[in-house]
Amino acid sequence: MLSSDSLVQARAVAPEEGRPVSFREDVRSLLLRLLVSVVKEREPEVAALLTGQGSMGALEERYRIPALQATGIWFQLLTISNELLAIRSRRELEQAGSADDVVGSFANVAAEAAARGYSAEMVQEVMDGLCVGPTMTAHPTEAKRVTVLEIHRRIYRKLTEIEQQRWAPRERDLLVDDLRGEIELLWATGELRIERPSVEREIAWGLHFFREVIFEATPILYETVEVALRRHFPNYELKVPSFMRFASWIGGDRDGNPNVTARTTAFALSENRKAAVNWHIRQLRRMATVLSVSANVVDIPKPFQQALDRALLASGAAAEIPARNPNEPFRQFAAALLARLGSIVGKGEGVPYPNAQSFIADLRCLEKALEQVGARTAARRLVRPVLRQAESFGFSTVALDIRQNSTVVNRVLAELFAATKPVAQAPQPDTAKWSQCIREILRSGDQPKIDLERLSEEARELIDLMTVVRNAAAERSGAVGAFILSMTRSADDILSVYALAQFCGLATATDGSGTINLKVVPLFETIADLRAAPAILDQLIEVSIVRRSIREFGNRQEIMLGYSDSNKDGGFLAANWELNKAQKRLAALGAKRGIGIRFFHGRGGSVSRGGAPTGRAIAAQPAGTVAGAMRVTEQGEVVSSKFANRGTGLHQLEILAASVFAHSLKSSNEAELRDNPEFDEALEALTGMSQAAYAGLIGEPGFIDYFNQASPVEELALLKIGSRPARRFGARDIADLRAIPWVFAWSQNRHLLTGWYGIGSAINAFVTVRGEPGRDLLRQMFERSRFFRLVIDEVDKTLYQADMEIGRQYAGLVNDREVGERIYRKIAAEYALTSRMITGIAGGTDFSLRFPAFKRNFDRIRPEMDSIHTLQVTLLQEVRERAKAASGSQRAVNALLLSINCISAGLGWTG
Repeated sequence: MLSSDSLVQARAVAPEEGRPVSFREDVRSLLLRLLVSVVKEREPEVAALLTGQGSMGALEERYRIPALQATGIWFQLLTISNELLAIRSRRELEQAGSADDVVGSFANVAAEAAARGYSAEMVQEVMDGLCVGPTMTAHPTEAKRVTVLEIHRRIYRKLTEIEQQRWAPRERDLLVDDLRGEIELLWATGELRIERPSVEREIAWGLHFFREVIFEATPILYETVEVALRRHFPNYELKVPSFMRFASWIGGDRDGNPNVTARTTAFALSENRKAAVNWHIRQLRRMATVLSVSANVVDIPKPFQQALDRALLASGAAAEIPARNPNEPFRQFAAALLARLGSIVGKGEGVPYPNAQSFIADLRCLEKALEQVGARTAARRLVRPVLRQAESFGFSTVALDIRQNSTVVNRVLAELFAATKPVAQAPQPDTAKWSQCIREILRSGDQPKIDLERLSEEARELIDLMTVVRNAAAERSGAVGAFILSMTRSADDILSVYALAQFCGLATATDGSGTINLKVVPLFETIADLRAAPAILDQLIEVSIVRRSIREFGNRQEIMLGYSDSNKDGGFLAANWELNKAQKRLAALGAKRGIGIRFFHGRGGSVSRGGAPTGRAIAAQPAGTVAGAMRVTEQGEVVSSKFANRGTGLHQLEILAASVFAHSLKSSNEAELRDNPEFDEALEALTGMSQAAYAGLIGEPGFIDYFNQASPVEELALLKIGSRPARRFGARDIADLRAIPWVFAWSQNRHLLTGWYGIGSAINAFVTVRGEPGRDLLRQMFERSRFFRLVIDEVDKTLYQADMEIGRQYAGLVNDREVGERIYRKIAAEYALTSRMITGIAGGTDFSLRFPAFKRNFDRIRPEMDSIHTLQVTLLQEVRERAKAASGSQRAVNALLLSINCISAGLGWTG
């Protein structure tokens, strides 16, 4: 069923197909009208459902799939309209005032910095060190097919065309008809993947967003920053470096994914290279077409003429290019650069650029020469964006990270030791002998010859990977990013990667006096590992070759923080507080040791995996821990939600960059981030009690059965939404279940407990012990601690989306009724308690006033969501019963999978 405001909108514009569309027609009403008309031609009964004239539960079985399909498409269209309306809202703010009025924009941040008296010198110092790293990952959380995403993009663009005021009624009708055609295609395309995507397809999926949005948006971002700084610091020529540094895990993330091989990684590196070079080729073609400056009109600077001669000589077409464009030196120069780029990808006879820096140098030469002949605007509009793209993306598009689990690395290294030493002397992981052996190898620079035939397939594969990494690092600077070591539990785990890299030829000296030409980044994921992280880093820095290697990479050690597994391990509050403390301690240790620390935040889409709003999440990081540099993961459906369209993509990049800049500039002076021993003591107490309550739930007898049966976690594997399995090592307990399906499953049954469980018990116990002064303290923390405010706000939003009445329906799926009822009661009681406690802390502030857009958007779809959940419970029963009887119906399975897609579309994320 449609919500009441949707029905009002729908009925305000009658759904006759021939009705002319006015410019001011609400975009949601237009989309609903067109969807209803498309569905009515195919499934009239379902069309009635869309207009609020029926319920999904009352439909005959044969209408389930089209009903779910129609509702899923409606959710998708609502998301597109929300995106469009958000951009329109930002533009209206600028039109009514200025860009300063768009909260979180660079103009807004620069205005605040100037108003608070931050000097231009301070701003420039932060800008000089700014390094922002969105990192695309192939985590299996994108439930939509790439084909569907492409249709979404076309719908979005068609809507932007329709809202232009210049069209005559006849022209507008044609555009609306085009839009209807796209909705028809969306209906006919289908939601479900027929087969699980290969890693190669995931690579293509990731690069799609660069070609469509990110390549083009990035130089616009730099120009936006320049304009903002010029306006608020007009007496200074502040320089804006190309500070965006994109990375990717797609094709390099091997942790638990046997489909990612050395061959796959080599393919990813090749595709990343082609994407960047081909993009530069497109820009140079345009440049060669439009740079028609004549030597008969302007005086050509002598240095540029010399550079042109060199470029023509290297182009392989030194005679043809001048003959084709006589007396047009700038066009000739662009054509020569184009020829050299083409030879990189096997087109033409020119001398390939040895690296991106050579190409960048030529572009700078071109830009300077155009400025010298008085074509400053042409230089800024035509050459500067291409130069910025070359500086940001090089010849690699992204730095490809490699990720592997510490267990695998240690296992392979143990095998190498056994192959190069007498069996009796071969050490085993987690022993003193192992620790001593690794350090001795790194000290001596030992690189023994390895007989690959004697090794297991796993060991050969990892060595092959290191060979690919070594070759790529030698060929192209920046092509390979870091080696991310997941489940890092000790300094020895990290040193194992260094030793393996040395064995595989990545050491710069054979006597142990050099460095390892590979960035090694520990990933601390569990609560215990986060607590141990400072001691682990301290031990690591003691090793000479590690210290030298860190210095070689800018004297900055990157550390990745895992939001997902820490949450699964200890609950929402414990994970966030331990992440906060770990950053403070690691940053302090780095300062003591004279090493910069750069944090890499492993965030997901849901709140429980760090998916809070970008600006607020970064603003709440501990003071001094960003220091100009930050990496964040952009996972699955988050990538498409942020980067499917240029307007949204540019805004998301700006919010990320502006937030990193603002925190780096101001955090040390902000009272809301200042250490407060009383607040910290309270958080320690709350965390301990919250973690105990969470552990009590996880340890409840029958809990695993409840999780497996009261959610579609086992059925999620049927969705084919990613190339890797849901569990790391094929086990069947929670410890080995990936955090993404853990969160995904709890969202499907609307428990959403990964974003709130245990916090109510903790607050209640705290107030019970400390009385009213304790409650007052928590309210002070809500007002004065940015970290605590963010936690409470995100818990509050999660509670609003959770629904225990719906959860009760899923609890009824548990075979053991006593287990189902007992655990459900425990969860429902904690939910009620947490809701009361959060309301008390927030001071009774009305939820609708704090989060009006969030509430409005979710209220709009809540009735449809309730109906889908009821149907999903029925479908789970049917699919499971038929599976037992070995008489499974593919139609029932497809309906179930569509219901999963619908729910994830409604929530806006999967995991």
